[in-house]
Amino acid sequence: MTDDRLIVALDVPNALEGLKLAEALGDAVNFYKIGLGMLTGGGLALANELKDEFGKKIFLDMKLFDIGNTVEAAVRGLSQFDLDFLTVHGDPHVVRAAQEGKGGKDMKILAVTILTSLDRSDLDAGLIKPGNVQDLVLERAARAMEAGADGVIASPQEAALIRALPEAEGKLIVTPGVRPAGADLGDQKRIATPAQAIADGVDHIVVGRPIRNASDPRAAAQAILAEMASPQAQNPNA
Repeated sequence: MTDDRLIVALDVPNALEGLKLAEALGDAVNFYKIGLGMLTGGGLALANELKDEFGKKIFLDMKLFDIGNTVEAAVRGLSQFDLDFLTVHGDPHVVRAAQEGKGGKDMKILAVTILTSLDRSDLDAGLIKPGNVQDLVLERAARAMEAGADGVIASPQEAALIRALPEAEGKLIVTPGVRPAGADLGDQKRIATPAQAIADGVDHIVVGRPIRNASDPRAAAQAILAEMASPQAQNPNA
């Protein structure tokens, strides 16, 4: 059975390239992330094709942020596509609106805390209040989950701390910024290996470039899956 804890990011220019990668990965991968970068390149059409034709799970990474009525309307529209995960920014009013918008659908609303590509200097430039990045992530995660988020998006370096929050009981932690040992870091600044992320309580890891750019994407995905299943990746909350 395919391990759904691995989500592969289809961060490619268009749906045709996304479908090509998914076909190369075959039954090794069952869960895919489609983000803003592919929105104008047929992303929703690809999401439908992967679900309806191939039986895959879909994480639509839109990171929605707007006034409540607009977020609610957007989520209501997206909920018709039978998605599995949808991201919104972790501001409580956004989370509450997203939950209203999804209605009775089983789609999980995941709140973004602080992007894994950002560090304290980036937050200073964005006029985000002073404080340790981990402390801010924990505060945002707790508030988002209190507001009804089904889970959070967070760096693997904060995963164990989030998992320990009372508000995190029964909630999902999904983390990008995961890189196999020796992989190029790219623009990620707060990272961990797949085994470490799982051991720290992460439910799903999102991996893009280390699989997409590999000479053999399927073999790269299988190597990550093997690492996730190793003794070093034992999740005490599993």
